[in-house]
Amino acid sequence: MNPKQRKRLKKIIKTHHQIKTNSYIDQLTDYRNLFDAFPPVKYLINNVLESNRLLQNGLLPQPLPKLLLPDNIQDSIFAAVQAKYPADDPAGDKIWNRYVAALPKLDQLLRNYRDYLESTYGMWSYTNSLFIKQLSQLVNGQPVLEVMAGNGYISKGLKNLNPEQTIFTTDSQDWLDENETGKHPVTTIEPLDALSAFDKYKATVKFVIMSWAPDKQLTDWQLLQAIRTSNEPIKLLVIGEQNGATNSKQFWQNVHIVTSEQIDHINEQFSSFDLINEQLFQCE
Repeated sequence: MNPKQRKRLKKIIKTHHQIKTNSYIDQLTDYRNLFDAFPPVKYLINNVLESNRLLQNGLLPQPLPKLLLPDNIQDSIFAAVQAKYPADDPAGDKIWNRYVAALPKLDQLLRNYRDYLESTYGMWSYTNSLFIKQLSQLVNGQPVLEVMAGNGYISKGLKNLNPEQTIFTTDSQDWLDENETGKHPVTTIEPLDALSAFDKYKATVKFVIMSWAPDKQLTDWQLLQAIRTSNEPIKLLVIGEQNGATNSKQFWQNVHIVTSEQIDHINEQFSSFDLINEQLFQCE
């Protein structure tokens, strides 16, 4: 493929991606108008729209509720339609059919919000403002190294709360050609893989933060071994889903998870908005 063809193809892909992401928010906005009379549904949609608005403005989003439609939503809609229209009124049948046809599509949109975050902002872990506040309290101003930082949402959030804190933000940037990870940095990212970053900063930091390590690589397990064999009193904080969407099997099979009341309290409020149960772990 010659350079001109490659440039044209990239432009087509970029345009398609923009239409796709805009369409997601546009659809949710339309459904918010459609379900305006049903507060539980409107509440979920408004939470997603507000989360997106904050991210668009360079701010960390708020925590989200479970983005699942109520089990009884069809019953609620049926009761509302019955109360407004006589049983034999075609207008009632029409609006009922419109609601019923929309529900599966809306349900899918809500369930796909994490996909939207990944494809639009390169955000994998849902780095919300409350979690960052609690994480900042946990590390208590001590020097931090973030590895696999992606676009740097965690480091940026910590730095905003404590501008004097020493934070080294690093990422190998291996994913630049595959997705949005690293393409929209919110802070300065040093191009280092996790092991190189640890080797460089291990004598300086007290915490290493690793979020959403890939499940098909062994870098997380190699990093854990490097921390274990170092002579530095460093705590490894891992954000992800145990034995699930993140980190390698070797990591979860060999890690020792340290429990504490503070981390348990953080995880009580770090409830996931979808079926991925991401949590905070202190690992040894």
